[in-house]
Amino acid sequence: MTTFLLATGSVHVTAAAADYLQDRLDPAGDDDIVVVAVRDPDTPSRDAGDAVNVARSRLAAFMPATETREGEPVTEILAALDEHDPDELLVGPHRGSDDGDGVGPTARNLLARVDRPVVVLPLP
Repeated sequence: MTTFLLATGSVHVTAAAADYLQDRLDPAGDDDIVVVAVRDPDTPSRDAGDAVNVARSRLAAFMPATETREGEPVTEILAALDEHDPDELLVGPHRGSDDGDGVGPTARNLLARVDRPVVVLPLP
């Protein structure tokens, strides 16, 4: 059994995570998925809610646990890691917006601080 924590703030990151997880999740349903959507003060308020809805839809067969947090993304994601103790953290390379390029500051900060495997999801 593996526990995945998906840290997201956009539908694009959530969709990429669903694509990544499809071939990795145990069909017997023994894996757990926790989706933590963070409402960053610098992004539209509906983005986190939309990201959670995509997770519920695309990963419905695996019944992901979902939660929405408000605040600074790195702080909230680190707190979620402490609370849920997942085996693997999934993050997007950046906010998932069309203007993002490369690995952004949130992903870089998490890569430097997290003590478990971190998957930076490729975005289309």
